[in-house]
Amino acid sequence: FLDQVFGLVSSGGYSAAGGGVTLQTRAIRMATGFQLGDIAVDVVFKKVKHVRLSVHLPDGRVRISAPRSRNLASLRIFAISKLDWIRQQRIKIAEQPREAPREYRNHESHYVWGQRYLLSVTEEHTVPVIELGHGQMHLRVRPDTDSTRREAIVEAWYREQLKKAIPPLIAKWEPVMGVKVAAFSVRQMKTLWGSCSRGRRTLRFNTGLARKPPHCLEYVVIHEMVHLLERTHNRRFIAFMDRFMPGWRLHREELNKRPVSWEAPSSPGE
Repeated sequence: FLDQVFGLVSSGGYSAAGGGVTLQTRAIRMATGFQLGDIAVDVVFKKVKHVRLSVHLPDGRVRISAPRSRNLASLRIFAISKLDWIRQQRIKIAEQPREAPREYRNHESHYVWGQRYLLSVTEEHTVPVIELGHGQMHLRVRPDTDSTRREAIVEAWYREQLKKAIPPLIAKWEPVMGVKVAAFSVRQMKTLWGSCSRGRRTLRFNTGLARKPPHCLEYVVIHEMVHLLERTHNRRFIAFMDRFMPGWRLHREELNKRPVSWEAPSSPGE
């Protein structure tokens, strides 16, 4: 099934609450924070039941999402109790290889569905277009197109690849899970691979997923669709993931550890 879907298209963070893609809600009351020595902790109060601590790529940013009823003093105590864990995750992130910022010039490496391509730029007086072939990503742009505009063209192309690849995956898993997705969207996101609005039954995906192997995209799709069955990352959620994709933990690890950009998102949600 994946070969059929992606054959047509192609012509990390860590969480104390279990990792992976998490539900993002818009019901945010306020954002604040505190310091733990040299570590800044961002705190966001939401309409949630549980406290969630997470450490994000690319720079080890620490964040706590907490119910509105909690106060900063109690959250500081909670963070102090997890300080060793926070430091371990920041070390892991610091040790991960990073790719240099893109300049969108000839011979740069770019990834499409997990495969490496060398960029080949041609300047022509024509509509910008991207084509793949023989290990190269051919980018045709108008003369004097700067790197910012080239980046926008490439990101728009990645967005279109996902818009083609996601609907068959949703259609595949809707009858299996017994859920219905009302709509989905694709956009650039710095700290999310995907998110779910359970009330609206809508999903959102990061354009960076088009750089990842196909099974990573399917993992994120399944993960976000499972949030339509279970809001939080509790035992019921994990049981659903184990049922629908037994190897999801390996896919999550690959998604979060394999570098595909200079500012790789963290776990698909939060």
